[in-house]
Amino acid sequence: MTDLRGKTIAGSFFHAPEPDGFQFLEDALVAIDAGGDIAAVMAPSDAGYAAARENARNNGTLVEIPAGCFLLPGFVDLHIHAPQYPQLGKALDVPLEDWLHRHTFPLEARYADAAFARRNYEALVGDLLAGGTTTALYFATLHTEATRILVDICVEHGQRALVGKVAMDSEADCPPYYRDASTEAGLAGTRALIDYVAGHAANHGLVHAVVTPRFIPSCTDAMLEGLGAIAGECGCHVQTHCSESDWAHGYGLARYGVTDTEALDRFGLLTRRTVLAHSNFITNDDMDRIAARGAAVAHCPLSNAYFANSIFPLRAALQKGVRVGLGTDISGGPSASMIEAQRMAIAASRMLETGVDPALPAASRGRPGSRIDFALAFHLATAGGGAALDLPVGSFRPGFHFDAILINPNVAGSTLRIDEHTDTSADMLEKTIYTASKSNISSVWVGGRPVTGRSSA
Repeated sequence: MTDLRGKTIAGSFFHAPEPDGFQFLEDALVAIDAGGDIAAVMAPSDAGYAAARENARNNGTLVEIPAGCFLLPGFVDLHIHAPQYPQLGKALDVPLEDWLHRHTFPLEARYADAAFARRNYEALVGDLLAGGTTTALYFATLHTEATRILVDICVEHGQRALVGKVAMDSEADCPPYYRDASTEAGLAGTRALIDYVAGHAANHGLVHAVVTPRFIPSCTDAMLEGLGAIAGECGCHVQTHCSESDWAHGYGLARYGVTDTEALDRFGLLTRRTVLAHSNFITNDDMDRIAARGAAVAHCPLSNAYFANSIFPLRAALQKGVRVGLGTDISGGPSASMIEAQRMAIAASRMLETGVDPALPAASRGRPGSRIDFALAFHLATAGGGAALDLPVGSFRPGFHFDAILINPNVAGSTLRIDEHTDTSADMLEKTIYTASKSNISSVWVGGRPVTGRSSA
């Protein structure tokens, strides 16, 4: 693969900067500066296009995308439990609270072993990059050393990442073998991670620290209050689970008499840089509050099918002005693919709109106006995720990081078939979202730097 920093790329690009459609930049020029950011985007109809292309060719900085291939923005995954990767595709047959205590907490506790952590985090980050996930929002574990290892691996592999040490100090709801030694220890661990990321010599802004209360059941009030204070001091991103299932939503109501959203807001944890995972049971008032704070939701349609007991009202949230992106929720979701997340987001919206119980009359079976199309799903997986994180990623626009994936329909093992004689640009993008697989992702760049792939552009 070619390092694209300081180069001009000639080829065709898809992106969806806004939720209401996509843009096809055919035969465009995208100039990338030495730092890996997009300096200019030119269409063939723009004045100076021919001269810019010729100058780049003469300077030896022109990179032409192979015929039949095209570029997409790298995918932004807003919800990943990094330590759960070894159980991907396992233990999906029990309720959420049982899944946590019987399977997930015992697995995460094993990350006290640094060698175990490194082996599994190396596999995870490499696999996600190969699948086109250029930005990842990670829950780690409560272990300081293992979380630092995840930070190091993201830096080494060149993945844009946001990493949080989970905070969980509740003796009533966390097992004795897997919880912070004390509230003070959990808060100190969060501060230590923030300092480690800020002082990482090789980081250069690629990885960010995240304040991470696991969810309300895992934290005491003192922990939530302390984490809210840290978030206010450092301006860091915040991530947590919010009203995910009947059980989780009911827990918050029983404990505080208000929803998770309101409770988190009271503790100072609902900010412009907060990402709330799932949020299936948020109310209209919750949506208004989330929108007012500028916070975002990580919609995890695949894992919601297994653990959330409902479908997230995506269209309703968007209409309320809530920022929304997509998450795989490894390993509550049994796929690490953001392409699969897009497909499931579309399918779930259709099921919500039409309803699923054939015993009910069609008129009362579903929630009208809930469906989304492929273009909106693509937006959520790219620019929507970038906006949720308040990061300049997910679009091919000047000033944005050049995080991109090369789609090759002609590669060996392709599951994507595009007919240049009959397929429109909309057909090309729709087919990509519905039928492409990892084999079609030939190259991946983060900040213009090649990070993985099987062929050169």
